[in-house]
Amino acid sequence: MNKTAIRNFAIWARNKLIADIEYRAGLMGITSEEIKDALPQSTRETQFFDIGTAEPYTITGEAIKQRTSLVNAINQKANETDYATAYKYIIEGVAYTWFNRLIAVRFMEVNDYLPSHIRVLSSESGKMEPDLVTNPFDAELPFTDDEKQEIIRLKNDNELDECFRMLFIKQCNALNEYLPALFEKTSDYTEVLLNISAIDKEGVVYHLVNDIPEEDFNIEMGGQVEIIGWMYQYYNTEPKNEAFAKNGKISKEEIPAVTQLFTPDWIVRYMVENSLGRIWVEGHPNDSLKAGWKYYLEEAEQEPDVQNKLNEIHAEYAKLNPEDIHFIDPCMGSGHILVYAFDVLMQIYESAGYSQRDAAKSILENNLYGLDIDDRAYQMAYFAVMMKARQYNRRILSADTPCHVYSIQDSNSINRNQLKYFGADLNEIEKNDAMNQVTRLLDTFRDAKEYGSILDVEKYDWELLRRFAVKNSVEGQISLDTIGIDETQDRLQEIIAIGEKMERKYEVVSTNPPYFSPSKGGKKLIEYVTKNYPNSKTDLFSIFVEKSLKMSIGSGYVAMITQQAWLFLTSFEKLRNEVLNYDVCNMAHLGSRAFEEIGGEVVQTASFVLAKRYEKGYKGVYRRLVDGTSQDAKEHMFLEGKNQFCISQENFARIPGKTFAYWASEALLAAFGNKILYDVARPRQGLATTNNDLFLRLWTEVTYGKIGYGMLSQDEAIASNKKWFPVTKGGTFRRWYGNADYIVNYENGGKTICDYIDNTPNVRVKSNGRVINRDLYFHKGMTWSTIASGLFGMRYVPSGFIFETKGSMCFTEDEKLYYLLGLYNSPVMQCFLQMISPTLDYHEGPLGKTPVKIELRQDIDEKVKVAIDISKEDWDSSETSWDYQCHALCKGDTMGRLISDKYKEWEAECDNRFNQLKANEEELNRIFIDIYGLQDELTPEVEDKDVTVRKADLQRDIKSLLSYAVGCMFGRYSLDVEGLAYAGGEWDASKYKTFIPDADNILPITDEEYFEDDIVGLLVEWLKKVYGEDTLEQNLDFIAQALGNKGNSSREIIRNYFVSDFFKDHCQTYSVTGSGKRPIYWLFDSGKQNGFKALIYLHRYNADTIGNLRVDYLHRMQRVYESEIGRMQDMIDHSTNSREVGAATKRKEKLQKQLKECRDYDEKIGHLALARTELDLDDGVKYNYKKVQLGTDGKLYEVLADSKAIMMDDKKFKDFKKN
Repeated sequence: MNKTAIRNFAIWARNKLIADIEYRAGLMGITSEEIKDALPQSTRETQFFDIGTAEPYTITGEAIKQRTSLVNAINQKANETDYATAYKYIIEGVAYTWFNRLIAVRFMEVNDYLPSHIRVLSSESGKMEPDLVTNPFDAELPFTDDEKQEIIRLKNDNELDECFRMLFIKQCNALNEYLPALFEKTSDYTEVLLNISAIDKEGVVYHLVNDIPEEDFNIEMGGQVEIIGWMYQYYNTEPKNEAFAKNGKISKEEIPAVTQLFTPDWIVRYMVENSLGRIWVEGHPNDSLKAGWKYYLEEAEQEPDVQNKLNEIHAEYAKLNPEDIHFIDPCMGSGHILVYAFDVLMQIYESAGYSQRDAAKSILENNLYGLDIDDRAYQMAYFAVMMKARQYNRRILSADTPCHVYSIQDSNSINRNQLKYFGADLNEIEKNDAMNQVTRLLDTFRDAKEYGSILDVEKYDWELLRRFAVKNSVEGQISLDTIGIDETQDRLQEIIAIGEKMERKYEVVSTNPPYFSPSKGGKKLIEYVTKNYPNSKTDLFSIFVEKSLKMSIGSGYVAMITQQAWLFLTSFEKLRNEVLNYDVCNMAHLGSRAFEEIGGEVVQTASFVLAKRYEKGYKGVYRRLVDGTSQDAKEHMFLEGKNQFCISQENFARIPGKTFAYWASEALLAAFGNKILYDVARPRQGLATTNNDLFLRLWTEVTYGKIGYGMLSQDEAIASNKKWFPVTKGGTFRRWYGNADYIVNYENGGKTICDYIDNTPNVRVKSNGRVINRDLYFHKGMTWSTIASGLFGMRYVPSGFIFETKGSMCFTEDEKLYYLLGLYNSPVMQCFLQMISPTLDYHEGPLGKTPVKIELRQDIDEKVKVAIDISKEDWDSSETSWDYQCHALCKGDTMGRLISDKYKEWEAECDNRFNQLKANEEELNRIFIDIYGLQDELTPEVEDKDVTVRKADLQRDIKSLLSYAVGCMFGRYSLDVEGLAYAGGEWDASKYKTFIPDADNILPITDEEYFEDDIVGLLVEWLKKVYGEDTLEQNLDFIAQALGNKGNSSREIIRNYFVSDFFKDHCQTYSVTGSGKRPIYWLFDSGKQNGFKALIYLHRYNADTIGNLRVDYLHRMQRVYESEIGRMQDMIDHSTNSREVGAATKRKEKLQKQLKECRDYDEKIGHLALARTELDLDDGVKYNYKKVQLGTDGKLYEVLADSKAIMMDDKKFKDFKKN
């Protein structure tokens, strides 16, 4: 199946259909902004609409009624939301209706399932004109005489598109007789809005027929009805992205799109074979059936007493006939699971002696059931199931053929005043009873679209309710009270049918539920799940685990694929306790990348089969597929039987939180007999500011003197009068020391944060529940990243830090601190964490439950201290450390030295540090493996990639040398003092003797050598001061070679680096995962022509900086260009060398573009120079980067490079200003 073609078509077709339908609506005065009245000259029979042309657009007859129906639908929806949303909703619905029908007709024509056996969208001969247009009267469609004449006229006049549109609508209406749930009568607004062509090569029909290989539809050529599901998923791609991208709650209309995820075929087969297939073969042993089920897992070998009890259950299964097995998918989507269940049921029926024809009919009548919240998915599922039935029974397509799939409907619009007219054939007692039951049922289904299949429906006398709804006493006597009673009857019968299916119990429940947190949904959904699903309310997938068990009969089976979080996370512990009341038959633990449509670690899943029974000592079969890196790899691992474990789930009770660590050996389980971390230390969560944009910064953003380092207590911090204090906040994987990037505004003991939290409306948890564990602030301890996609890394934190929610800390007595730090950086603890929380989440809850065996030893402490020292040396070698002293290549004796030699020394230092740390870690690993007796489980070796100090890297280290040099040019660093020389506050000129920083804080970057004092000229002077003049050229060559940029000389290569790459590298250096880019050197950039570029240092910025930059540098640059253009023109006019003239002409053109760019840029800069904006460094880079680019008129003048990626968005900026 060509999924790329399917995806591209579905996404494109959605937009094309919407555009065409909006165009059609616009012709009738209906737009996204308003509904226009018909022009005054309109009559009841003809309406005219102004479309901006000489002649108005005209509609007549049935089209007028259909337009009125469209207007009413939009206005009715607008009563629930607003006009723009209602318009979009209705237009989207029409587009999808026609998309659905186009796909269905295409599938049916390719497989020759159309009653007429005439192709509707294509031609058997391959011509562009569809066969239905060529031979319309061979299709046996019910044409009136007028319609026949109109078809003939359209064909004769060569109006093939209008002819095709008419015929296509006629064919869809005719298919209502065979597939009524999909091809509803379209004599409403959907028909008047249809705007398709059969011969337009840019049309939907042409692309559908030509872009997607026909064999993908043809079941005889390997095609699958599952193509319908893929179409549906890809069609929803953009609505899904839009819903996730917006801020705020997901509406009930958006929930279907954001929760739709097509289940991989092999996982569907695994679930169905091990539930539906299992319940049959356990009662009716059949090796030939099982041989065809590739994904069926044989039961683990059981103890004799367990096996005897299972045999009793299997004896009950033996009493089942095929028609006795009821199978439901309560989140059926497009019907993928139901379609394969149909195939398995067919195999079961055939094994029992049924013909395919009889079996197909019985499966629809007795076995298959499906529910979904989405009307569109329901149509797809209905079609898919009916097409599967048609595959086995050629006469199955009929309006009388039952198909028990339903879209859940709410009862809100049912006219309850009309209920009194129903129950015409019931006696008074029966009618009163039915009225009471119907009223309760309708109450249950109020707002059912908010809840879907999780709705709990009580048991009613369904036969009585059907009799009540089947007949009313109106019998043609129409009054104001009875208008619309037929619709009321249809809706009532529909809800009774749905309610009955939701209340009944099933032998097999199998589903892939939505992965969606109710907290992101509407208020009604949140309240409902809180009340009815307290043990599983965290996510819809977990709610459906509970719901599916409720829907299953005793000894029935539940087969699902869900996110794996419920197996491990603390928030799902109550659900685990509930599930462990039943037998886990088997599980395919998939981990991440089980769905080819979802990359990365975001969705980690497990598929499993539960038996609704409990036999103590029962052993389940678990296959661990988490190491498979793709959907296909996991399938191959499963089929090869790799990583299989057969264990009793009673083992889970030995692990804190009863996590599903099925792979754990006896030695690992026995370790939980020791104390846990909570017994010997205090792992604690840190403060939640509730607005990190306001209260957190990278330390490099603010005035250095406002940061309080090394505080030992809150009292000392308050007395210091500092505003900012170091805070731990997780970060990338790193052990022993580091990730000290952030600071927090904790002025006056956090008063500002607390006041903000307590005064913010609708904040449920106030500051006493957010700014927590204050008694531990500024104490030394250990920290880690609570969200991580790989290994766990613990780091030492000296005194002086506050800790934040993503950088929790652990505190203990001094004598245990280094021991615990070593232990938690060992593979021993990685093993236990994988058992307790093998997810992305390493918060303090699971960590506190890990088993700790204390055997204090001096050699452990010494090795850990060395590891901390090594890691700190590495961390401090980067300019993003506040303990950075100078660049590694500038340390010690440099005068007269080659940078290449200094680099070799640095390389050796890094290698030594790396090797020493690796050896240290491996020795610590041996010690802890021995302490826990896990020699058979673990090895001490550490892979190079997991050693978290850096080796030397020539290009990276040379780029960082240039960054240090730029820092010296700005005065951030000095060759005369170690560490920071200036980062805000008072300027101290006495710090600079060897190399004097630029006086006006502006470093021009030019693409040619126009000025001696540009950034390359200053670099040359700096190199002379550091390494001497004698080694200058060699050092320039070495730098240029390391950079690898283009250029004919070393200086040109370096210049090109500054022009093209320096700022990008700077932004990369001054960014932390999750924080975005926060550069401290800002690049004024005129654009792609490189007409003007200049760096400034944020901490030296003042209100005159932009004015100075404009007058002294930008205008100067313009004069240079004007002069150079004149010089080039003179050369063109007077040179006799054609090559010289060609070069001069080319350069002149380039200079002219640069000059124009500068002049355009000057207009923007002029606005900002006049604004004379002052900046407060406390506001941070992201706010100031935008503020400095706002003119006095409030307009944004983008003069700084990469503005959109760096500055705050409009909403955050406005919110920031308010505070």
